[in-house]
Amino acid sequence: MALLPGAAASSSRRRTVLGAVALAAAAALLPSHASARPAADAAAGHCARLAQVRVPGAAHQQAACLGELTTAGTVDSGHTDPADWAGLTPKDLAVPSGVPGIQIDGYFPDTSTTNTNHGWNHDAQFVVRLPDRWNGGLVVAGTPGNREQYANDRAIADWVLSRGYAYAATDKGNTGLAFHRDGSRPGDAVAEWNSRLTQLTRAARTVVAQRYRRPPARTVVTGMSNGGYLVRWQLENHPELYDGGVDWEGTLWRSEGPSLFTFLPSALRHYPALAAGGPAADQARAELHRAGFPAGSEFLWQFHHQVYWDLTQRIYREEFDPSFDGVTEAGTPYCAPGSVPGCDADYDYTTRPASVREAVERVSLTGRIGKPLITLHGTLDVLLPIRQDSDVYARMVREAGRGDLYRYYRVEDGTHTDALVDSFPDRLRPLLPCHRSAFTALEGWLTTGHRPPANRTVSRPRNADPATLLTRCRLDG
Repeated sequence: MALLPGAAASSSRRRTVLGAVALAAAAALLPSHASARPAADAAAGHCARLAQVRVPGAAHQQAACLGELTTAGTVDSGHTDPADWAGLTPKDLAVPSGVPGIQIDGYFPDTSTTNTNHGWNHDAQFVVRLPDRWNGGLVVAGTPGNREQYANDRAIADWVLSRGYAYAATDKGNTGLAFHRDGSRPGDAVAEWNSRLTQLTRAARTVVAQRYRRPPARTVVTGMSNGGYLVRWQLENHPELYDGGVDWEGTLWRSEGPSLFTFLPSALRHYPALAAGGPAADQARAELHRAGFPAGSEFLWQFHHQVYWDLTQRIYREEFDPSFDGVTEAGTPYCAPGSVPGCDADYDYTTRPASVREAVERVSLTGRIGKPLITLHGTLDVLLPIRQDSDVYARMVREAGRGDLYRYYRVEDGTHTDALVDSFPDRLRPLLPCHRSAFTALEGWLTTGHRPPANRTVSRPRNADPATLLTRCRLDG
C-alpha cells in the first residue's frame, strides 16, 4: 500500500489504550440513497478552489484532489493510515464510496514529536476533507485513546462524508503510550487535547468557507472514549463553535471523582484473587462490583485485565501523578499490592497530595453544556463502567440546569470495545449503529427542532440476530 510521501510504517507499532486493541464498531446504518446525495452546492465542481484552501495557523499543509475521500479510495491512494484505525470496526462493515473532493493533511506548530505519520515526526497533525457535493455541514472529531488523526476514518468519517459533510480530525497534540511525556507539568498533555480540538474547529470552519464560499450551516463535534470526553469539554467551554455533539462513551474527569483513578486500582487489587479461585474469590468479585464493574460483565474481565486495566491506570496516573512511583516511569506492570514501592494496585487517589487533584481539575468536566448533546454508553462497559462515568455525567448535566439540552441513552449489552461483539455475539451488541442513530437524531434536533426520544435504556431487542444488531439501533425502544 502506498502511503503519503514519507509516511512511516513505525506509526503502526505505537498503538494505544482506551481505544487500542480493536474498538470494533458495528456495521453501519448506511444512509438511504436520498440522504446520501446532498443537494448540489453553488461551489460544486471537482476540487474547486484547491489552490485557495489554506488552514489558518498551520505550520505545514499539503492539499490533494482525490477521486475518493472515504477509505474505499484513501487506502490505495495513501491518504489514510489503516494501522491508525485498525480494529475499530468489524471486518464486514460496508464501506461507502462515491465521495470525490479535497483532502488537506498538515500540522500546527508544536514541540512534541510522537506522531510519525508521513515521516513528519510532528504532533498536532490534522486531516480535513471537503467533498465536492456538500450538504452544508461540518463534523469535527478527536481520536479515541492516544491514536492519531485517521483513527475515526472507518467508524465516523466514511459515514458522515457519504452524507455530504465536510470532516476534520486531530491527533490531539500527542500520541502513543508515552503521551504523558508531553508538557511541563502534570495534566498538560490532556489539557492540550482540548486546545487542539478547539484550534482545529476554528481552522476547519474557515477552510470550509474558503472552499464553499460560505461558512458551515451547522458544526457537529463527535468522538468515542477520549474523543467523547472532548465532545463534552468543547460543549461546556466553547459552545459558540458548535451546534451540537454526540458523545460516544466519553471518559469522565472530575477532581473529586469518580474517574479512572477511583475504580481501576480496585480492579488491579482484586481481580488476581478472583482469577485464582479459592476462598477469596467471592469477596474479590464483590469488591469489583462495588467498584462499579457491573454484574453480568464477568466474562469480559479477563480480557480487560490482560489488555486495558493495568496499562490504562499506569500511563494516565503518570500523566497526573508522576511522583507516586518516584523515578519509575508509568509504574511496574502487573505488580501485586505491596510488592514494590509505587505499585498502582495500591493507588489511593483520596490520599494523594492536593496537587494531584489540582492537575485533574484543569481538565475536569462540569456538566454545564451550552449546546445540544447526546451521550450513549454501553451497560457492560468494563473499561469505563457506566455507573462511574456517563450515569454520573448525566446527573451533572441535570444538576447544572442543562437537562433540556441533553439526551442520554444507556445501551443494553454494549461494551467499550465493539470488537468484542465478534467474540461474544450472543452476549454483546455493538454501539456504532447507536452512534449513527444518535447522530441522525441530533440532525433532526438541530434542523427541524424535533427532539430525540427521552433519556432511556435502549433495550437489546429480544430474538434479534447478530446481523440485525450490526445494522439497527432504535433509540425509542
